[in-house]
Amino acid sequence: MMNFLSRIPTPMARWSRLLGLASVVGILAGLAAAVLKYGLHEGSRFLVGRFTDLGQAHVLTFRAELLLLPALGGLVAGVLVHWLCPRLGGHGTDLLIRAFHRQGGVMPLRGPTVNAAGAIGVISCGGSAGPEGPIAALGAAIGSALGHVFSLTPRERRIMLIAGCGAGVGAIFQCPLGGALFAVSVLYREPDYETDAIVPAFIASVVGYSVYMTFWGYGAHLLHGANTLVFSSPRELIPYAILGPVCGLFCIVFRACLWFVEKAVARAPRVLRWLSPALGGLATGAVACVLPQVMDGQYLFIQNAMDGNFMGGFEAQSWWMWAALFGVVALAKCLATALTVGSGAPGGVLGPCVFIGGAVGAFVGALVSAVAPHAFTSDPDNLRRALIPVAMAGVLSASMRVPLASLVIVTEMTGSYGLIVPLMVVCTSSYLVGRRWGLNDEQVRSSTESPVHAGDAVVHMLEVGRVEDVMHRDWPGMVRPDTTLGELVARVEPGTRPAFAVVQDGVLKGMIFVPEITRIMNEPGISEVIIAADIMTPEPDALNPDDDLYTALAAMARNNDVVMPVVARDRREHLVGMLTRRDIYRTVRRQLDDLGRHLVLEHEALASIEHEETLHQLVTGVPAGKASRVQRLLVPIQAIGLSLRQADFRRKYDVQVIGIEQTDGTIQCPPDVDAPLKTDQRLIGIVGEQQQTEST
Repeated sequence: MMNFLSRIPTPMARWSRLLGLASVVGILAGLAAAVLKYGLHEGSRFLVGRFTDLGQAHVLTFRAELLLLPALGGLVAGVLVHWLCPRLGGHGTDLLIRAFHRQGGVMPLRGPTVNAAGAIGVISCGGSAGPEGPIAALGAAIGSALGHVFSLTPRERRIMLIAGCGAGVGAIFQCPLGGALFAVSVLYREPDYETDAIVPAFIASVVGYSVYMTFWGYGAHLLHGANTLVFSSPRELIPYAILGPVCGLFCIVFRACLWFVEKAVARAPRVLRWLSPALGGLATGAVACVLPQVMDGQYLFIQNAMDGNFMGGFEAQSWWMWAALFGVVALAKCLATALTVGSGAPGGVLGPCVFIGGAVGAFVGALVSAVAPHAFTSDPDNLRRALIPVAMAGVLSASMRVPLASLVIVTEMTGSYGLIVPLMVVCTSSYLVGRRWGLNDEQVRSSTESPVHAGDAVVHMLEVGRVEDVMHRDWPGMVRPDTTLGELVARVEPGTRPAFAVVQDGVLKGMIFVPEITRIMNEPGISEVIIAADIMTPEPDALNPDDDLYTALAAMARNNDVVMPVVARDRREHLVGMLTRRDIYRTVRRQLDDLGRHLVLEHEALASIEHEETLHQLVTGVPAGKASRVQRLLVPIQAIGLSLRQADFRRKYDVQVIGIEQTDGTIQCPPDVDAPLKTDQRLIGIVGEQQQTEST
């Protein structure tokens, strides 16, 4: 079996490992999501669900329980987080984005676990927060922890981080494709994707969704009845065109509320930070006494708004009244969520974004029904209901800055596949209006601005290159096991630190490095007694010819080696060559120079930058005291047609010419002292102190 595995090509072996680990991450994240869902279901039923029906349209329902219960949940959660994770800051998605860009994919499991447990208490007590953000962070932390257990590279650990996020979101929202797309796109403000993580995220999300649905059942959607809705007329695009900007505006309102609360908490004394979630919960309870729907964490109110299953139904009141109710509920949910999450209580903003979107869709639908119910469609009820899931995606698109992922998430979680066209319109327009005010401060603009991708060009070159293309097939430092120490010393050239490969009949026996020789070479009388087999390092780490150069460089860094042996994959002990770190550097340097030449050829505007870089390199070679005196100079009229040697610039003009800038911007250094000077050339020279003073 091991012989078979050793024959698998390295890229395939690496992918097999990543996909296998992604499956494990999916299983663990799916189980975590199922436990979180159970805790929320039971907690909400025994706590906030005992005192009010969150799905109904009641207003001004003052009860002491509604006022105090969120404060109790915030107090317990605040103490828990302050005690166990005092430095935990930000909601779930911000935590994982920060870990990806700034922390090498390292996300300790403790913080997200405490945050998820605290979120159960907060939401069960009526706090306006969502479980989706905490489970996204917990799934990401599971992926990061698994990467640590299996000693993955930072790059691979980041991939597992994303895979865990996709598995958590795909499970809790019941959207495997949307969860994966969300995980690879939420890292950036602009529509960009972490392409290396797409396949592992897909695998983890599918596995996590399957595990989660095993416990909670297949076939049901988070919003029932949306699977029958369809887009049936171009006229319907008019209300959808209005809906998109409205969703973007509500995103801005949500962001403003969250920013205001977070700033207020940041200015509070540090000693009261653990108390701020309780105060935020008390304020949330006050809002809930007016509109208890803000406590709804399971979309019961949105479902009833779609179906009309309120007590008395839509017929009991005018559409203007319903529009006012839905609009106020959307605004109140923005405020309540800001008071809960912004005050430091554990919980996420993904779920509230979806709820706000549903209320916004119901608000616009009620307005359309009040103003012109038959102007856009022959089935106004179908249009009114369809606006709700579409608006869910719209607010999520702008708030999280993930237009494509939002479209897919809502389509999967509601089954509204017949609304693809309006979903595309609303997600795009809402994103354009509200993306500047998104909720994730840790996002960077695009992958080109992420510290993670600073060396992508070099890494790609290393991953494309193969060891067999660079290695030395005839290594001069090959010795037999019986080679004496004296012979080894004689082969060491002064000023070098060679490595000797101990080989017998083509089989690698060990490696000898110069420090091992110098350690014993001063001992008297042993130069003919000690042989290579006595001082070699047996069974050294080795590379394979089909390893990529990135893997080789990582192995050298791990072992602090400058040279490593290369052995055949099918015959593990058979030496086929040696690879040095200098060879890798030369390969990359050559390819970068070649890339720079092609870059200038393709983009003429960049040529000036290249010329400035040449001048910079020229100046860096000038002594520090003279660097400030380097100037571009016109060719004097008296020197036109003469060479530098004939013009004698140092004596006549007090200038030491170190380069000549040609008409195309290239710099000739060192200059040709015998070539005639032209009027369109510029001289790069070190001006004498006296002349610089006079010119100043």
